[in-house]
This record gives sequence, C-alpha cells and structure tokens, in this order.
Amino acid sequence: MKITDRLLKIASFVSEGKRIADIGTDHGYIPVYLLNKGIIPFAILADINKGPLENARKEVRHNGLENKTDLRLGSGIEVLEKGEVDEIIIAGMGGALIAELLEAKKEVAHSAEKLILQPMQAQDELRKYLLNNGYEIMEEVLENEDFRIYEIMIARYTGKNNTPEDEIYYEVGEKLLENKNDLFVKFIEKKINTNKSILEKLEGIDSENIISRKCEVEEKIKKLSDMI
Repeated sequence: MKITDRLLKIASFVSEGKRIADIGTDHGYIPVYLLNKGIIPFAILADINKGPLENARKEVRHNGLENKTDLRLGSGIEVLEKGEVDEIIIAGMGGALIAELLEAKKEVAHSAEKLILQPMQAQDELRKYLLNNGYEIMEEVLENEDFRIYEIMIARYTGKNNTPEDEIYYEVGEKLLENKNDLFVKFIEKKINTNKSILEKLEGIDSENIISRKCEVEEKIKKLSDMI
C-alpha cells in the first residue's frame, strides 16, 4: 500500500485513540494506515459506490483488520449515527458536495469532535458554509502533491457564527494566512495569476457590467497581493 503525501497529511490530523469514519474511503488507505500504526482503535469506512468499497474491503482483509473496521455502503455521513465515531474524514470531493453531506445529517456533523476536510475544488464554498453555519475552522494547511496544492481544513461545530470581516477569507482561509510559508506564497501567486487572466479576457469591453467586474477582480488582486 502506497500512501501519498496528501493522504499522510490528512491522516496526521487524526487524534490518537479516537474512533474515526472515512467518508468516500475509496481504497481505505487512510484508516488502514492509522490502524496499522496503532494510532486509532476502530474505523468505519464508507463509500457511495460498491467498487471503491470492495477495494477498501480487499485492503482491510490484506492487512487483517476485519475486527477493527466496519465497511458501509451509502451516501456521506448518512451511514453514521450520532456519537458513533469521534472524528470524521471527508476528502477528495468538491467543497459544495462536502457541505451538502454535512447538512444532510447535521446531528452527526455537530456531534463530531473534529471534521477533517479536504475539498478538491470550491474550497471557498465549503469555508462559507462552515463559517456561516456554526462551525469553527480550527486549522488549515496546504499540501503539495503532483504539482497541485491541496487545502486541508480542520473544523468543529460550536454553534457560533464565524462570518469573516472580508469575503476574501472565504477564498483564502484566515488560518492559512496565519501559517504563511513558501507554499502559501505559491498558492497566492497562483490565485493572482488566475485573476490577472480574467482581467486580460475583459480588456477592450466597456459595458457597465464588465467595468464593475473589472473593479471587483482588481480589488481581489490587491487583497491577495497584500497577503504576501
């Protein structure tokens, strides 16, 4: 079993001795790794598709972990009951989908001690959902793998509204800014270049809507530039 840097980083946020659920488990690499290391005593591996779940089952059997796992076919955290696990991993899905999964069975999401989330896209939508629905984002980190920078969020439900002062923090998490490093600079530079490309496409178009859009993009570039 080869576990990638991205998966290792996600696994590093799991607390020792906790029962976990890995939603969208695919091959089950994260829970199998954590169980083999003795970091956790038990894991629920869940996937909406039979194929990936069978791949995970083969991995579990190969490692002799049948007595420490429960494999479940179903959608998101709907396969879980409140209090059944301590921490929940949802990785490798779109940010909007992750938000939908948390919303679909709120009592489970709210009862978890920790949510370890790794959206593949629409990260801003996930942050917006979390911060406006009573979740605290406790930590955020970046991980580089195969020329792509991944964003990992650690959250928990507190019931308090955490709407940021500026909407730019939906796109760039405040915890990422606190943990600023070389990878963060590359991350921001990529966003700046994306927005500059948008500006180039709008050049020469002077309708009222386009002028307003240009101003928005220019303001975003300024805010991103100020971060580095």
